[in-house]
Order: sequence, then structure tokens, then C-alpha cells
Amino acid sequence: MSAHSPLPLAISARGPLRGTVTVPGDKSISHRSLMFAGLAVGESRIEGLLEGEDVLATAAAMRAMGAQIERDANGVWHVAGVGVGGLLQPRTALEMGNSGTSTRLLMGLVASHPITATFTGDASLSKRPMGRVIDPLSAMGADFTASPGGRLPLTMRGLCPAVPIEYTLPVASAQVKSAVLLAGLNTPGITRVIEPIPTRDHSERMLRGFGAELTVEETPQARVISIRGEAELKPQQITVPGDPSSAAFWMVAASIVPGSDIVIANVGLNPTRTGIITALRMMGADITELNARAVGGEPVADLQVRHAPLTAIEVPPDLAPSMIDEYPVLFVAAAFASGRTVARGAEELRVKESDRIAAMVAALEPNGVRLEEFEDGLAIHGNGGELLPGGAQIASKLDHRIAMSMAVAGLRAHNAVTIDDASPVATSYPGFFPTLDRLTDHQP
Repeated sequence: MSAHSPLPLAISARGPLRGTVTVPGDKSISHRSLMFAGLAVGESRIEGLLEGEDVLATAAAMRAMGAQIERDANGVWHVAGVGVGGLLQPRTALEMGNSGTSTRLLMGLVASHPITATFTGDASLSKRPMGRVIDPLSAMGADFTASPGGRLPLTMRGLCPAVPIEYTLPVASAQVKSAVLLAGLNTPGITRVIEPIPTRDHSERMLRGFGAELTVEETPQARVISIRGEAELKPQQITVPGDPSSAAFWMVAASIVPGSDIVIANVGLNPTRTGIITALRMMGADITELNARAVGGEPVADLQVRHAPLTAIEVPPDLAPSMIDEYPVLFVAAAFASGRTVARGAEELRVKESDRIAAMVAALEPNGVRLEEFEDGLAIHGNGGELLPGGAQIASKLDHRIAMSMAVAGLRAHNAVTIDDASPVATSYPGFFPTLDRLTDHQP
């Protein structure tokens, strides 16, 4: 791995955000489109793919296992797949960078193929727990040699044929669910995942679109997802909608900066991903859906967001699975609301790219935000829309969402909020800072 060069950046109060913004393609859908296309027989075509570092790591890994993946001059990606069961032995370790999604889903793919793969990652990814994926995949027959604590670097040996299992998710995790379903693709019989708390369902929607025999049964106790193995996936034409997690930064920025009025184009509104919109609307945010439509089986709309005074709420804990990645920027919104916002039930934040609860406490407090830390969330005392004092440097902890969230906070700071390293933003939103400049400079 190459040496990391920090990119410090200071942001202080700016004028209103105005104009139209198109956010990068949805990261979750981008990962899956490359993987599923890489397992199809024939050539798939993908438009709107997020070209951040995390997704490029997925592309590189799929190439290393035999898929042919090329980007044409128009930004369209063409993937010639190897077929389910056709993954090849990679010649070198699979370098995952910062991407937990790539790592966990690819571990699922490898688990039911007769190959051995070593996964490595950056310092942040190497701290993240992989045991939650190792456990069910081991039950299917895969063998693991991991670093202490079930972490990267990690070597796994797949088993073919693997053993179908019925697995109840102990934590709400779309990544774990998807890893088991992907292992089930090349496993004889029926593999089932029982999901007591629903999580994002991009894998289910897209697997069906590629031709997998997959059913979803809703029961009073849980959602039961069943996939029949030894599938044959058919190539697809995919248009990736805009990432609601990336759109969330602009929703909050426009909500807290007086005079703002923006349109965020082509945002994916999968109901398992829209918790942030629900929470912001509960706080009084002015968010209007325009031109609602369906693209590739996913609901999409343009979002108009205008500045509005925000009021503190108790965030419903059952929103957590549908907005887990958006909590850092929700904490920023809460800092400018009137009253005390309480967000609990989000202990999953402790094991993301960073400990996002601790990281946001360490970032917000020195810049003038009063808050209380819980094991599973925060209580934040809002300032009623005033400027933050600012003036402190924060540590991004190699976490793109911490860096972008604090950039949004800096837009309403009297003294500059300095981010020690803004370079991790490239993992999910390479054009974030130029877009911020354009929206606040009111240039087309």
C-alpha cells in the first residue's frame, strides 16, 4: 500500500446554497452491480456507477477473479461475467482499501467457490470486525485464517459445493445478509436468511433482476429471504440512481444555511434507505420530492430542499437500519435545531469506518456543541440555528462521512472548522468539495 498523505482543509461560514446538484451513483448499488454482472453469463452495461475508491476496489477484485471490466469514453461500464461458479483463483491479495462492503460481500462470493483469497485493507478497514461474516460463512464450509479479533489481513478458502444454511441475523446488517445470499448463489439447495429487523434490500432487488430465484416472505416476527443455489445470472443494463447517503449532506447543508434553495437530482429513494429524510422532516426540514419515477426497479426522485428552522426530536430507534450511514450528518443538523435531540439505538456506529459516535463527539464538542454520549448514540443540545463558535481542528479518523459532516458544520461556523485530513472523501464522493464551492458561489 502506498503512503497516505493527509489533506487538511478549513471551512467557515458561507452564504446560501443554490442550484442543482447531481450526487454520485449509489455506493451500495454500484458495488452489487459490478459483482452480480461479474457472475452473469454475457456482457452487462452499467451507467451512473460511483467511481469512488471503494467501488474501484470492487472492480479490481472482480477483475482479479476473472471478470472483464472496462469503462468506455462515455463513462459507461461494460462487464463480461464468468458465470456463477466460475470465479478464478486471484494471483495476489485483494486490496480492499477502506471498503467494508466490498470485503464482506466478496467474502460471501468466495465462500462457495473452490478458491483461496487473501483480503487486505487500509488502517481503518483493518480495525473493523469481520467475525459477523466469518461465522455464517464458516457454517457453509468456508475456512478462515484471520488476524486477531477476526480482522484483516484475512485469508479464506471457499468450499464447493458449500452447505446451504438457514441463518438468523444477530445484528441488523445488509452486508452480512448479502454475504450469505451471495454464498448461496453457488450452493446446492436453498439458503435462507432470517432478518428480524429489515435492512436495505438492494441485493434482493438486483439478484431477482439478474434472474436469481429469490423469494422474500414477510412474517410478523421477521423477513425471510430464500435463494436457490446453482443459479444462472443473465446480463443486465443497469442505471445506478444517485446515492441518498451522499445527498444527505446537501439536505442538511441547505436546511441549516439561511436562504438556501437547491435541487438534488436523481436520488434513489429505496424505502430501506430513506430514514434520513423521515428524520429531517420530523425536525421541520423543507424537502419536496419532484418527478418521482422508477429506474431499474428502484424508486427515484429529484429532491428540492429549502432552508427551514429545525426543531429537536427523539429520533425513532427503528429508523437506524435505514439511515445508519447518515447519523453523523444528522448530528450536525441537530446541532442547529432548537432543543435537545436524542438519537439512540445506533450502536452499529461504533464499528463503521471509525467509531462514529466517539468521532463526532470529538469533532463537535471543541467547535461549540453541547452533547451527551451514550453507548448507542448521542443527545445534542441545538443552538436554534445560530453560528457555531468553530475554531477547532477535528480528526476525520480516515472516515469520509466524518469529514463531509464536519464540512457541513463549518458552513455555519464563525471561526473555521479545520478537518485534519479530507482525503478519505474520495472513497465515496470525489467531487464533494468542488460541488460545495459551486453551490455556495452560485455558479452553474
